[in-house]
Amino acid sequence: MNLMYGFGLLAAGLSIINAIFSYQAKAIDPGFGPMLWFQLRMLPLMFFSNVMIGYGVKYLYRAFQSLTFALTVSKGLEILVCVVMGYLFLKEVPTWRTYAGLGVVVCGFVLTRWK
Repeated sequence: MNLMYGFGLLAAGLSIINAIFSYQAKAIDPGFGPMLWFQLRMLPLMFFSNVMIGYGVKYLYRAFQSLTFALTVSKGLEILVCVVMGYLFLKEVPTWRTYAGLGVVVCGFVLTRWK
């Protein structure tokens, strides 16, 4: 159950944060005033997203009993969410380098769990 809670909270928190930054990159004027106003309005969402990410890492740590592995899983999930948000907001199609990077992260998973 800890594993499901951890993945769910991490996915939700990372998706919200990356959606905020993706929307900002696409639709918000890069001037200081509009960007500051947008960020001030997004503070509650950023706060709750950070709480979700914190609890997600905590539940993954409970599930795996390894903080290194829990943080590696969260980083891999973050990269995957970034790729999805890049496609949804900016229509960026992943290249072979993207898949190679994801492969490096997966290899990192294996190396951290290898005894």
